[in-house]
Amino acid sequence: MTIRSNPTKVFSKLTAGVILIILAFSSALPAFAQKRPIIIEDQGSFAVGGTVKTSPGVFDPIKHGAFNPANQNQEGQTLHGDHAYVFYQIPEKAKGLPLVFWHGYGQFSKTWETTPDGREGFQNIFLRKNYPVYMIDQPRRGRAARSTVPGTISAATDDQLWFGIFRLGVGTEFYPGVQFPKDEASLDQFYRQMTPDTGPIDMNVNTTAVAALFEKIGNGILVTHSHSGGQGWLTALKTDQIKGIISYEPGSNFIFPEGNVPEPIPYVGGTLRAVGVPMNEFKKLTQIPIIIYYGDFIPSEPVENPAQEQWRAALQMAKIWTKTVNENGGDVTLVHLPEIGIKGNTHFPFSDLNNIEIADLMSKWLKEKGLDK
Repeated sequence: MTIRSNPTKVFSKLTAGVILIILAFSSALPAFAQKRPIIIEDQGSFAVGGTVKTSPGVFDPIKHGAFNPANQNQEGQTLHGDHAYVFYQIPEKAKGLPLVFWHGYGQFSKTWETTPDGREGFQNIFLRKNYPVYMIDQPRRGRAARSTVPGTISAATDDQLWFGIFRLGVGTEFYPGVQFPKDEASLDQFYRQMTPDTGPIDMNVNTTAVAALFEKIGNGILVTHSHSGGQGWLTALKTDQIKGIISYEPGSNFIFPEGNVPEPIPYVGGTLRAVGVPMNEFKKLTQIPIIIYYGDFIPSEPVENPAQEQWRAALQMAKIWTKTVNENGGDVTLVHLPEIGIKGNTHFPFSDLNNIEIADLMSKWLKEKGLDK
């Protein structure tokens, strides 16, 4: 039996079938897999800053050439360390000013990459907005682990401590309405972002390395988080290449003019002290636009929970600092997200569930300040 078919109808049915299969397959893909491709024109990595330590004596390749885990027989040898590691990506049709992302305490560049629950982080979000991005691992951390001074790496069981300090919740209970995924897999990923220091934290080493990065790449915008917030102000004193600073929840080292340093702010578990610098140095911070963001679950009055208390003190100091910089001709904006109707954010607003909304706020500010060209 021969069955004759109309070729046009057969082709149409096949085409329709293929389209249905493609549509069905696409709808099954995760949302992030359906986004348009990011076209990268250039990417790479390098070390910047750092020092070289040299042991006295003369290196003898015969006498000293065998591997020795105990680090004996160092005569005449060198150690290259205390540099920052930088990974960069430059997208097609890139904007003129790159974003330089600097992580916080106990973190490395992963902070800005894929979120704990698998969504795009600020790295990809801003590549899609055509910004070149530079991702820092600060000296003695992550992929910049080589230190010129010895250190001890702790194996303390402290996950729940950071759960509280990073304001996900109290103990093991999430805050109601928190903008963080509550499934175990996401929390597991979040804990695995924690990265130890391989040597003592040295802010002069860190800021010198980051200043060297800006001297290498030219003008750019510094984006800091938490512990790198205070280091960001210090870095801006060392280079004129920083044209704006975006700081997420800076927690320490607020810089004031000498003679105008506010009183320390006590809180349960510690005291927050500001830093004084000569007025001519402080004035450098008044020459660039700066914006600071704080998330939710920060009390306005003293509470018993030390994990919240330190952020009450930080926000209070940030308000004093903002007023001082602006009174001296600066351009600082402080945004407490709950006060503008954005609620539930943790210490990591750039990777919270609403990080697109947070990124859009940052983009709006960059545009307002003429930093998005």
